[in-house]
Amino acid sequence: MFDFLKKDTKKENNAAAKLFAPANGTVVAIEDVADPVFSQKMMGDGFAVIPTDGKIYSPVTGKIVSVFPTKHAIGIELPNGVEVLLHMGLDTVELNGGPFTNSVVEGDQVTPETLVSTVDLVALEAAGKDSAMVVVFTNMDKVADFTLSGKGQASASAEIGTLTAKA
Repeated sequence: MFDFLKKDTKKENNAAAKLFAPANGTVVAIEDVADPVFSQKMMGDGFAVIPTDGKIYSPVTGKIVSVFPTKHAIGIELPNGVEVLLHMGLDTVELNGGPFTNSVVEGDQVTPETLVSTVDLVALEAAGKDSAMVVVFTNMDKVADFTLSGKGQASASAEIGTLTAKA
């Protein structure tokens, strides 16, 4: 009877979400990541940043849904239902959390200004690991459109693209 008072959440849920650089550094297409699981989009589409420092911020506004026990990856859910995986470095699971100091826990609300982790890039390099901060959309069945508009040098929290969920 009072449906006109209800918010149109369907429209809100598939509105374009802004994407941000999770670190200071160089934004690259996911195809350029030196790991076939990511570059061949086996986990989903996305992008990466080759960081110049170890301060890592949320690439989106959303809710933390998982923090891996090995501290190398964080899952974030957007309000539109798209799931984002922030994977810090390549083949870093075997480091057992060593170079990572996470600043968030499951349930936290985050924005691009939220520091989610500090990564010891020197320790990553010493371990022979690639420092790419990979951002992947893991439930592509919910993604209508993804645009990476800002490649090259970027500051942390700079807007670099958009993602629209399916209606």
